[in-house]
Amino acid sequence: MNPQAVVDQAKQKFAGAIEHYHEQLKTIRTGRASASMLDGVTVEVYGAPTPLMHVATVTAPEAQLIQITPYDPSNLQKIVSAIRDNPQLGLNPSDDGRVVRVPVPPLNEERRREIRHEAIGAFDDAKKDKTLGEDEAKRLSTLVEDAMTKVKLEIEAATKAKEAEIMKV
Repeated sequence: MNPQAVVDQAKQKFAGAIEHYHEQLKTIRTGRASASMLDGVTVEVYGAPTPLMHVATVTAPEAQLIQITPYDPSNLQKIVSAIRDNPQLGLNPSDDGRVVRVPVPPLNEERRREIRHEAIGAFDDAKKDKTLGEDEAKRLSTLVEDAMTKVKLEIEAATKAKEAEIMKV
């Protein structure tokens, strides 16, 4: 295990979380989920990758829900898989045999903590295996904590900017 690689991986995951958050802010104008959140999803149908918008109707009937109605019901599971398997979205769709429902959770502190705990857990394991010294583990943990603090500040700034945009008449 390369300790610096763990720190870099945590930073990449944080960056991905921030990017996802910014994309969410772009698509949500008044706190409402938007069909455009799924614009980049492609579904493997009839042997070819096809944009989701070409195989289904995508709507946002509720503030935190996206609903997808496939034109061909045989593509239902392929649509569910395409959304679930997209790591950038981080969404967990469900279906009732006719439509796909995708709850849209906000990026929360719990997810950021999960990424941090993965990295710090890797350092703890390395200390137990004696492949990493105590001082080095503390230094690397501090790097992860610093990255976490930067992410938190950036998300707070983006949220304030979006709030100001929404409140502007």
